[in-house]
Amino acid sequence: MSLATILSHFNIKELNEMQTNALKIIPKHNDVVLISPTGSGKTLAFLLPIVKLIDEHKEGVQVLIVVPTRELAIQIEKVFKQMSTGFKINCCYGGHAVGIEENNLAHPPAVLVGTPGRISHHLRRKNLDLNLTHTIILDEFDKSLEMGFTDDMSYIIKQCKHLQKRILTSATPLKEIPDFVGLKEKKVLNYTTNHHQLKSALEIKSVRVLGDDKLEALMLLLGGINSKSTIVFCNHRDAVARIAEQLSIHKVQHGYYHGGMDQIDREKTLIKLRNGSINLLISTDLAARGIDIPEIEAVIHYQLPTTADTMIHRNGRTARMSGKGTAYFLLDVEDHLPPFLEETPEEIELPKKLVLPKPSEWKTLYIGAGKKDKINKMDIVGMLMQKGKLEKDELGKIEVLDHSAYAAVKADKILKTIQLVKEEKIKNKKVKMDIST
Repeated sequence: MSLATILSHFNIKELNEMQTNALKIIPKHNDVVLISPTGSGKTLAFLLPIVKLIDEHKEGVQVLIVVPTRELAIQIEKVFKQMSTGFKINCCYGGHAVGIEENNLAHPPAVLVGTPGRISHHLRRKNLDLNLTHTIILDEFDKSLEMGFTDDMSYIIKQCKHLQKRILTSATPLKEIPDFVGLKEKKVLNYTTNHHQLKSALEIKSVRVLGDDKLEALMLLLGGINSKSTIVFCNHRDAVARIAEQLSIHKVQHGYYHGGMDQIDREKTLIKLRNGSINLLISTDLAARGIDIPEIEAVIHYQLPTTADTMIHRNGRTARMSGKGTAYFLLDVEDHLPPFLEETPEEIELPKKLVLPKPSEWKTLYIGAGKKDKINKMDIVGMLMQKGKLEKDELGKIEVLDHSAYAAVKADKILKTIQLVKEEKIKNKKVKMDIST
């Protein structure tokens, strides 16, 4: 399959400079370290060249991709499937049924992506054989180290007896690469030196809280931003909960996101953010990287980042590629701007009057069947447009999971649509449909 054909599946006409160089360098060098800002397209940068290394006549895991989070695993699987190469890919991560993964591994994929803990589990249970694995990709490698996966990653690499190629990726420069990775003559592609291009599109602003109510100040700031797609970053889950509670009191549509949530609830939140049902996300640093979300117009540091890397990853959610964005530092009386902030932000004043953000014009329809029920996007489009009487511009993004699906529907049409389709079947199966909570 040609490069142009693969790119057409993403509506991309040409690769950026980093992706072009990765496509040239990765096949030529056995040890590659790719450092490039969040949102610059690293996933395609390493997937495109490795496809050429897969032998269609061999059965077994030839390429292993190790990632720190389940969200990143799911995102990479999604991108690879969208490439439509014909090669099988499977995903392994905690919170996903072990039995399903065991069944998938009984007929091993050419590409396996997963978290260190779950891959190690399958190796120890003899569900997984890596004897044919010639390429390993340690994506967001620094994050895996931070999260304490050193022992699991070391164990996994030792099980790859015939490794030929090692690829490490990160959004920030790696201070040190442990010996267990086995790099010999590494080729480093560092695109963080071009980070000034990103900075030029990123506005930095600071807002001083007047009084002692930081939550009230956040509400005023959100009203001033006026419903732009926004992520509010916190350092702790309890802060996320407090903000979410305040937003619920004011009936402001939002989602929240942190590591203590069930996997399906995290997925639903991201689906709503992607399809425009919510424009506001309250999150810990879990959402700073490694998840598939659309361009964000504003980032608010409700609790200040503790390291330069954390700040870079948070800010990297906005002003991505050639887009523009704003990062706001919300400063309490005792707060000081981080010492690693290289530029002096523009100081702005909070609005005097609370104006709540406008509600989204979309809501998300939950459909209680998915891929495992042989249901696809076109089945859902047909049912909602023919039986639900929706016009094309009244139906938005659709995502189909294993056992459920979610469709964005114009908010002023969704109740009528549910009434029209509540007795309908998809693929001759009665399916529950309701507004996603």
